[in-house]
Amino acid sequence: MLLMTMMASPRETAETEQRREYLLTLEEDIRMMSQGDKEALGHFYDETKAAVYGFVLSILKNSSDAEDVLQETYLRIYHNAGRYEWKGNPMPWTLTIAKNLATDKLRERTRRSWVAADEAEAEMANLTTDPGMDPEDRLMLELALKNLTAEELQIVMLHAVGGMKHREIAKLMDIPLATVLSKYHRSLKKLRQQWEEGHE
Repeated sequence: MLLMTMMASPRETAETEQRREYLLTLEEDIRMMSQGDKEALGHFYDETKAAVYGFVLSILKNSSDAEDVLQETYLRIYHNAGRYEWKGNPMPWTLTIAKNLATDKLRERTRRSWVAADEAEAEMANLTTDPGMDPEDRLMLELALKNLTAEELQIVMLHAVGGMKHREIAKLMDIPLATVLSKYHRSLKKLRQQWEEGHE
């Protein structure tokens, strides 16, 4: 229930502990990858691909390029696993790699035309059909896709799914911390309103 954690109150320690254990498992995957374990790479990919792909697609707005960057991201992770510094959450490191690769891809295609925004939205909507996704996470993602701007969606995914701190998001997206905070809280308010309306 990764996306649902952003809706949780501070008292819901069980979900917090579950999240901590999940992140520790991901860090263990990276440790195993540093020893050449390809099964660990497969597990890490399965657990994080939705967040990485959604983030990359929101930058590139092109499904083909996003798929290329997704694959390259995990190759980079595998080959650089030995350089990872344990901090309790590998998602900021992972998403920074993805963002750098996506930025490089943007530079490569300066002479190519962008696809329509609605194609990107349709591709992101496909994430909600992932059979491995928790039903409540799927509903929350659907609400986010319908109610948030592209920038708001990136901020929410980086914080709620990626577990990044607001100052880390500001640095990654190259926008002021105050902007990240205001957009995140505004997004959270939108999603809570939609969630409550859907459960009345």
